[in-house]
Amino acid sequence: ALLVFAVPLLIGNLFQQLYNTADSYVVGNFVDTNALAAVGASASVIQMLVGFFMGLSVGAGVVIAQYFGAGQKEKMSQAVHSALALTVLLSVLFTVAGIALTRPLLRAIGVPQEVLPHSTLYLTIYFAGITFLLFYNMGSGILRAIGNSRDPLIYLAVASVLNVILDVLLVCVARLGVAGVALGTMIAQAVSAYLVMRQLIRTREVYRVELKKIRFHRDMIRQILMVGLPAALQQSTAFSNVVVQSYINSFGTAAIAGYSTTIRIDGFLQLVLQSFNMTITTFVGQNIGARKTERVKRGIFIAWLMCSVIIVAGSVWMNREGALLVSLFTDDAAVVANGAAMLKLFSYAYWSLPVVQILSGALRGAGKSSIPMFFMLSCFVVIRQIYLAITVPMTHNLLVVIAGWPMTWVLCAFGMTIYFFRVDWMRGAEKLVQEH
Repeated sequence: ALLVFAVPLLIGNLFQQLYNTADSYVVGNFVDTNALAAVGASASVIQMLVGFFMGLSVGAGVVIAQYFGAGQKEKMSQAVHSALALTVLLSVLFTVAGIALTRPLLRAIGVPQEVLPHSTLYLTIYFAGITFLLFYNMGSGILRAIGNSRDPLIYLAVASVLNVILDVLLVCVARLGVAGVALGTMIAQAVSAYLVMRQLIRTREVYRVELKKIRFHRDMIRQILMVGLPAALQQSTAFSNVVVQSYINSFGTAAIAGYSTTIRIDGFLQLVLQSFNMTITTFVGQNIGARKTERVKRGIFIAWLMCSVIIVAGSVWMNREGALLVSLFTDDAAVVANGAAMLKLFSYAYWSLPVVQILSGALRGAGKSSIPMFFMLSCFVVIRQIYLAITVPMTHNLLVVIAGWPMTWVLCAFGMTIYFFRVDWMRGAEKLVQEH
């Protein structure tokens, strides 16, 4: 059951990863190193704002999944329409904030002068179309909450293929450079948003969206925020990455471009983690709603085992073939050397990430979203920044900066494992669903 749900998610996340990977590949091979660095320098800023919204969408998905599992159709419909009302509000806020803050933020994190115009242009266009990304993600989250991970995959596949085609046409034929890959991404995201919202509006199922019903239901918004806000705040780990980006920027364009390719390649393993995280969140939410606690425990272990096998195999490959993978994006020797060294360092600690993602997904599915938030903020923000503030001035070494990731992954995995086995974290979850 987990694989049937997870595999479409995994393939869908693969297509999602192709969005930015295609951008990096095209500009790295057909523009120049500055353009590649520009797309990479923009990534942490995008992750920060979009990650916040994704946390809120997790909250909506958990509430919808629990009501679906409990068979409470009216409550589920209210949760769906409240989630979309929240999406409308945040679309406006993110568009305005993203465009207004792009250049000041890039300056604040020390993007080199030769890269700054490219990064500013890329981010401005990206945020101009961010509404499409938010609606696709919330719409697909609604479908996944009721167990449909196939249709979001189809829509994302269509959009991803379109994005690759547009990147090539707009950069290689129209010669639009960084603006071309940004426009291609925006158009593709608009298509995916249209497809998923069309299904939600046209369906005759209980999750059907009626435009006149899109409004805030106070009780539903409270429940969504109870689960989603901690998950959203947890995404301030992305803010931590913006600060880390400022350290990397101090090492110059080759380091930025190397980091950019590392994150793109790393993203292919991260998508496995994300897929199983979303799977176990929905699985736990539905089974707690149906009061099948023993099935919850078995599902968590099996999800961790499957995820770990894939991650360990991928990390071995990255360790051995890092230089080859980075060279797909650029032939700049300095960039390849930096990227390969970063990937090798990451590979030593990848085994800890299935622990973090499976346990955090399970806790969110049970409505305990504040617990993974605490562990991830503590490790990925507080401890990581303390580590960087102490070690980087002493060494001024690029790999010392990168080591902050694997070190804090391992710490977070140990902390969450101790909590998971020592605390009765499912207590009260069934009662909460019954009360509402």
